[in-house]
Amino acid sequence: MKNIEKLIANSQDIGKRLDFFLSSNLPKISRNKIKRLIINGFVNKKNTKITDPDHTVSINEIYTIIFPDPGPAIPQPQKMNLEVFFEDKDLIVINKPAGLVVHPAPGNNNFTLVNALIAHCEGTLSGVGGIKRPGIVHRLDKDTSGLIVAAKNDFSHVKLSYQFSQKLIQRIYFGIVWGYPTKNSGKIEGNIGRDPKNRKKMALVAPNKGKAALTKYEVSKNYGTLASELFFTLLSGRTHQIRVHSSSEGHSLVGDKTYGGPGKTNREIFQKIIYNNIINRQALHAQTLGFIHPVTGKKLKFESNLPNDINNLRKFFSKNQ
Repeated sequence: MKNIEKLIANSQDIGKRLDFFLSSNLPKISRNKIKRLIINGFVNKKNTKITDPDHTVSINEIYTIIFPDPGPAIPQPQKMNLEVFFEDKDLIVINKPAGLVVHPAPGNNNFTLVNALIAHCEGTLSGVGGIKRPGIVHRLDKDTSGLIVAAKNDFSHVKLSYQFSQKLIQRIYFGIVWGYPTKNSGKIEGNIGRDPKNRKKMALVAPNKGKAALTKYEVSKNYGTLASELFFTLLSGRTHQIRVHSSSEGHSLVGDKTYGGPGKTNREIFQKIIYNNIINRQALHAQTLGFIHPVTGKKLKFESNLPNDINNLRKFFSKNQ
């Protein structure tokens, strides 16, 4: 059952920020938690949600604070080997291996990147993303490898999130797809939302549904008509965006078990890939990550080498094209 508190502003509270007013009257609750409650819609004034922590308090206003039931346990620190590309007091850039889940979720509550970051950063992660996603500004799919940045404080988190929202972050992925696109470069557009036939998948949806998504691509190499290497540039950040967009063009990522397969003509070659254990996930790697440091203003750019399984796949296609 949810707990509820009601507070009335008096003459001494006029002009105060809402988060300061609430935390002053609820000394057992941290100001950061108060902020999260406000942002997430748990503070009302006359049955209207107030979601801005900077809201100005007026006299005799009555605020209702709803404390939701405790959720799942807070992620615990778990030491893991992390490949750190860059780290300072404000942020950390990690080269995530394939198979590592970014944050706790049903079925993956432990040994995620978040658990590892909590241990590595010793409590200096931002809280803007909530208790289950401290420091997480953006995500990579479990079976996508590559570069990811995490924030160590709320200021950095907000500034990095703004860069993402304004498309100021440079994100280039390397991928290998089945077949050969008819154009060497282009854009793939289409709103992405939950697949109405399978809620565990994403799909292209009607323009008035889902969220707008735009992916640029450039073919860098092809193995005859068998497969192609592409560089994908994300101009938006939707769940499974590259995988959904590639599949919608008839060129799903090699190894993607969710969004397509090799087709009849390449089924035999795919069986060889599986039999020889060359790669057991989608051939997608977040290779380039560039952004402006939220505190120093310095332009940062990182490049990650392709992992062994993708390089082995490249060698395989070179021999079998």
